[in-house]
Amino acid sequence: MISGVKYGHTNLIAKDWRSLAKFYEEHFGCVPVPPERDFKGHDLERGTGIPGAHLRGAHLRLPGHGAEGPTLEIFNFNVLEERPGVAVNRPGFGHIAFIVDDVAAARETVLAAGGQPVGEIVTLTNAAGMRLTWVYVTDPEGNVLELQSRPTKA
Repeated sequence: MISGVKYGHTNLIAKDWRSLAKFYEEHFGCVPVPPERDFKGHDLERGTGIPGAHLRGAHLRLPGHGAEGPTLEIFNFNVLEERPGVAVNRPGFGHIAFIVDDVAAARETVLAAGGQPVGEIVTLTNAAGMRLTWVYVTDPEGNVLELQSRPTKA
């Protein structure tokens, strides 16, 4: 195993990083972790493999894990690739999950804030006999979110 491993952050590349960060702050209680990021130059180009790369953005502390918990890093590059359509079954990173008190109410809040529906709200019982209610939606830029309840005994 790699020594000293600790989860740090998940990165989203946004068209409008400020607007997307505001969405996560207002609706999920994420908290900005200063300073804002503004990187460009030879080292960024070498690290990203993108000639002329310039990125800006911020880290947001995710809720529920305290002051040292992981962050959601929301960046924008000066040059963006086209985004494929939403698909929850595309190989690679699939979604970000948030545990909420009321899945239906959280879904409506996300949709009212510019997110889109992906599937229907469902309740499943897992192999451990726990019931879990969940739904997939997108944030305003099309990133898939899972809104899920706290598991309860079936």
